[in-house]
Amino acid sequence: MSTIKVDTVQSRGGGAVTLTNQETIKVWHHFNGTGTVATGDSFNVASLTDNKEGDYTTAFTNNMGNVNYCHLHHVIEANAYTQYLANDYSQTTSQLRMEQDSWNGSNSGDAANDDFTHCNEAMIGDLA
Repeated sequence: MSTIKVDTVQSRGGGAVTLTNQETIKVWHHFNGTGTVATGDSFNVASLTDNKEGDYTTAFTNNMGNVNYCHLHHVIEANAYTQYLANDYSQTTSQLRMEQDSWNGSNSGDAANDDFTHCNEAMIGDLA
């Protein structure tokens, strides 16, 4: 068996390599959703908009191929175990808007959106 060790793999044209028969995460984003909302780290994210409490829009640098991509969203509140409910979301090929509400397991949320300290999201699908 051979071992290939490289630092960078590019297509012949110098861009990203096309993966065959594989799906990878096309967008991922970690941001602080409290106080001054700010991106901590990301891939393929053009901007983050704080629409109102617990309501954020992530715009993509490169559009998704269609609106049927899968989005994953997870939040963590500092020093506390908190689950959340996605109150509402809308996705287009160029952005994802997510509203979130805390949930403690004994109720279905209070219908008011909540900010969280650590917000994480990822999109899986085809790019345009």
